Amino acid sequence: MADYDVIVAGGGLAGTVTAQSVLKHGPGLSVLVVDKSPETMPGKKNTAGWICGDAVSKEAVDYMTENIGVKWGEPEIEHKVKGVMAFSPDRETSIPFDGDGYMLNRQLLPERQNERTINMGVKFEFEKNLTGLIIEDGLAAGVKGVDAKTREPFRKTCRLVIDATGMTSLLRGQAYSDKVEKRIDRHDIESTGRYIMYFEPGIHDTTEFDPDYCIIHLDQDIAPGGYGWVFPKGDKKVNIGLGVEKSLLESRNARMNKKDTVNTLMDEYLARNKAIENPRLSEDGVDKNNATGIFQVSVRRQNDCMVAGGYILVGDSAWMPKPLDAGGIGPALVAGSIAGRCAAEALEANDPSEAGLWKYNKEFINEYGYKTAGLELFRRLIQTLTNEQINYGMKHFLGNLDVESISKGEHPDFGGLGKIGMIIRGALNKRLADGLRFTTKQNKWLVEHYRSYPESPGGFAEWNKELHRVLDESNARLEQFAN
Repeated sequence: MADYDVIVAGGGLAGTVTAQSVLKHGPGLSVLVVDKSPETMPGKKNTAGWICGDAVSKEAVDYMTENIGVKWGEPEIEHKVKGVMAFSPDRETSIPFDGDGYMLNRQLLPERQNERTINMGVKFEFEKNLTGLIIEDGLAAGVKGVDAKTREPFRKTCRLVIDATGMTSLLRGQAYSDKVEKRIDRHDIESTGRYIMYFEPGIHDTTEFDPDYCIIHLDQDIAPGGYGWVFPKGDKKVNIGLGVEKSLLESRNARMNKKDTVNTLMDEYLARNKAIENPRLSEDGVDKNNATGIFQVSVRRQNDCMVAGGYILVGDSAWMPKPLDAGGIGPALVAGSIAGRCAAEALEANDPSEAGLWKYNKEFINEYGYKTAGLELFRRLIQTLTNEQINYGMKHFLGNLDVESISKGEHPDFGGLGKIGMIIRGALNKRLADGLRFTTKQNKWLVEHYRSYPESPGGFAEWNKELHRVLDESNARLEQFAN
């Protein structure tokens, strides 16, 4: 007999939300969360803390609340914002997206999450370093690893494992399935770093700091292949940082004859912000273990298949952060809510097989995942652009409907490119226009393809083969638009 019905590997947001959802929809089930962190600092990503932009849309939080009945409030919600504002490199054009949202306290929130999760009846094991799955008869039947305190072997069995251990999951590689992707391409990873700081107001400039909006700066010199961000946590408190793609940082350094790293870029980005004077790292008790750090984040579509026999992927383990802005909290809340329900239903039917869990794939894609492959392609195109092209494109190629699409986290249509009389100045901008038209066309195909995600495992091989054919052809074609 198994020790538990469900073991959730990983005690971060994705893991605890999923555990809550399991018990919401299967109140009689026994659930264990296994976390590598100590009980006093649950869900830490690494020794530096809970490295994150801390932002999440109100829509995603509301989705979680409506589906599992869990409410977040102050003080884990540290500050409310009206949306995100993305600025072109010359700061002359801005695009609003995401709508109302929250800035979270990522050190305090896991503590509150644990309290709520424990109160629902979930058990926890802390300071356990998981190294693999227990496999029996082709099904995941538990987890194994080492107790970090005693160095003794750790082993627990279950009917279903939910993997929320993060992007570099050791469990994913042992999933008994040829459908689940095991590794991520290095070009789909960004290095991100940030500070949580108090400051004195400097020059009033809402392109540099705005207490009502999260600010994103697109600039290939400041954050090659990614973006810089200035996210308010109050009138005089900020989460400020940036993300870069490693190979593009190397190209940028060669072009500019520099040797910058993520750390030096962060410091330069902070120093050039004239709206922020005399910044200092937060020493608040709720920030002291989280004020600075660097972390790796995925920026691609979610794993093509997120289930195997007795096994489910959720959150960063499934590469869920949005490809365009690396936002991971929102999709984790959506996925956790769905995964927990599908897990409970599968166990109630006594069928935690690949087929019994397949519904989770389909439901997440219908709710959120249908748009991510197109955004992955769009992100790859943007990473090839110069600052001049980004300036020109944001100023001349985006119409109202395009901005509306971006505000919903979807691929813009670039309808303005088809207008008679549109003047495209220069060969580079002509190439940009062609690239935007191409990604729009491919996005429409990709969305339709994801909408037809197979209803059962039997149709997956053909669906996936066609997906990769189009993605490979698209990525090859994008090279023609690169500078």
